[in-house]
Amino acid sequence: MKENRYIYPAIFSYDPDGISVEFPDLPGCFTSGDTQEEALEMAKEAMALHLFGLEEDNDVIPVASSLKVVKTQANQATVLVDVWMPPFRQEMNNQSVKKTLTIPHWLEKKASEYNVNYSHLLQEALKKHLDANEPDPHI
Repeated sequence: MKENRYIYPAIFSYDPDGISVEFPDLPGCFTSGDTQEEALEMAKEAMALHLFGLEEDNDVIPVASSLKVVKTQANQATVLVDVWMPPFRQEMNNQSVKKTLTIPHWLEKKASEYNVNYSHLLQEALKKHLDANEPDPHI
C-alpha cells in the first residue's frame, strides 16, 4: 500500500572525495554529495524516486530497519531520511512524455494556418476521450 510518508535509515560514508549514501533496506538505491546538506538532499530524492518506482511496479515496499540494527564503520553515520510522497508523485505524474504522431499533409497545413498546439490539443482530446482527470497525488 502506498504511504504518504516514508522514513528509512541511510548510511552516510564520509570519504575524502565526498559522501556516499546507501539504504540498507532499499537495494540498488545509492547516491552521493559533496557536503552533508547536499548528500541529505540527494538521499531524499534518490529514496523518493526508488520508492515511486516500487509503487509504480506494484512491488512490495520494504519495512524500514530499526536504527539499532544498522551496522556502520568508523567513517560512517546512520541518518534517518524521510520523504513526503504526494508532491513527488504529482511531479512525476506530470512529467511530459514525448509521443510521435502522424497526420496527413493537408491536415498539417490546415493546422499550421491556425497555429495549432498539438501537445495541448492531444492532451485535451485524450482527457475527454478517456473521461480522465489529473491523477490524485495521494493515490
